[in-house]
Amino acid sequence: MPLYEHVFLARQDVSAQQVEQLVEQYKGLIEGAGGTVGKVETWGLRSLAYRIKKNRKAHYTLMNLDAPHAAVAEMERQMGLSEDVLRFMTFRVEELDEEPSAMMQKRDRDDRRGGGGRGDGPRGDRGDRGDRGDRGDRGDRPGGSRPPRRAEGE
Repeated sequence: MPLYEHVFLARQDVSAQQVEQLVEQYKGLIEGAGGTVGKVETWGLRSLAYRIKKNRKAHYTLMNLDAPHAAVAEMERQMGLSEDVLRFMTFRVEELDEEPSAMMQKRDRDDRRGGGGRGDGPRGDRGDRGDRGDRGDRGDRPGGSRPPRRAEGE
């Protein structure tokens, strides 16, 4: 049977449990048609590059499928009718990758690093400093001083 990687996006206002129910529904459809569902990865709620049906975020899910084309086509047809599914895409692949996808590896890297990726604190890499502190006398800098400001009417 052909091998597929299938990714779908569910609406942002759907709960994680409802996303799992969608996965189980489509998994049952594939298995009922003689296929199998391998790895299922939930990538979580992520921001979209642009609005889709008034949604700025979506729940991303990846499914590895080993199923006949008719089963995949029926699953896609039902996803197209579902109001909870914003987008979906299916790729035919030569072999299924059982390792975590790039999205999951990226999340693991971020977790090990321990931060949000842009420093430790809410102000980026500055931490608790917040302001630049006392900068001292600036008169000894090359170029000396600035020319005096002119009044508005001059």
